[in-house]
Amino acid sequence: MYEVIGVRFKKAGKIYYFDPGEWPVEKEDGVIVETARGIEYGKVVIGRKMVGEEDVVLPLKPVIRIANEEDIQVVEKNQELAKEAFTICQEKIKAHQLPMKLIDVEYTYDRNKIIFYFTADGRVDFRELVKDLAAVFRTRIELRQIGVRDQAKMLSGIGPCGRVLCCSSFLGDFEPVSIKMAKDQNLSLNPAKISGLCGRLMCCLKYENDNYESAKESLPDIGEEVITPSGTGRVVALNLLDKWVQVEIYDLNRVLQFSLDEVLDFMAKNLQ
Repeated sequence: MYEVIGVRFKKAGKIYYFDPGEWPVEKEDGVIVETARGIEYGKVVIGRKMVGEEDVVLPLKPVIRIANEEDIQVVEKNQELAKEAFTICQEKIKAHQLPMKLIDVEYTYDRNKIIFYFTADGRVDFRELVKDLAAVFRTRIELRQIGVRDQAKMLSGIGPCGRVLCCSSFLGDFEPVSIKMAKDQNLSLNPAKISGLCGRLMCCLKYENDNYESAKESLPDIGEEVITPSGTGRVVALNLLDKWVQVEIYDLNRVLQFSLDEVLDFMAKNLQ
C-alpha cells in the first residue's frame, strides 16, 4: 500500500497521484510537483489516502513543496504570458496560412515549455511555425493537436440541459459512449438531440447506462412472448423508467399496456 494525494493541474483535468511525504498537505492546497513536463503547480483534490500498487504508476513522484504566495504569483504571471502568446501564435498561423485553429496556450510552471493546443481537419506541417515561435519566445515549443471533445472541454459552454458542460466542470476523463446506450434508454436517435456541443454523443448517456443494462436482464425484450392477465402476446414496446410494457395480445388482436411488475408477477406465477 502507498500513501498518496490526488492532484489536478487543470479544472476537471485528470487526477494524478503523488507522494505527500512529510508535507502537511490537505485538500484544496496548492502544491509544486515534478511531472513528465517539468516542474508544475497543481491543486490537491484528494487528501491523503492509502491505495494499492495496482492503482499507482511507479516510481511515485514526491511533492516538492506546498505552494506559497510567490508560487501563486508565478502561476498568475504565466496565465498573462499565455494570453500574449496566444495572440502572437494566431498572427504567425495567419502569416503561414496554415489550416489550423488555435484553441489554448499553456506555460509550464518553470516556463521551460509553452504548449499550443490546436484543432485541424488533418495533419498540418507546422515546422516553420515552430521555428518562428521558438525565435520569439526562446524556449521549448510544443504544438499539440486535439480532438473536438478536448476542444469543448477547454472552451466550455452550456449544454442542451442548460448546465455547464460536464467535461469542463467535473469529468476528468472521457469514457466511450455508443449509440446502443441511447437505444437502450429509448431516446430519440436524432443526432441533434443526443449530441453535445462537440458534435459527439453526449457524455451523460453513460451515466444511467449501467442501471438500464441491469434492469434489462430481468425484463422481457422487444418481440419476446409473455403471459399477461389478458392472455399470451408479444412485447411491442417497453419503458423502463415509467415501468410499463405494451403487449400485442394474440387472441384479442389488440395492443394492451400493463405495468412491468404486473407482467413479471403473472409470468412468475404461471411458470411455477
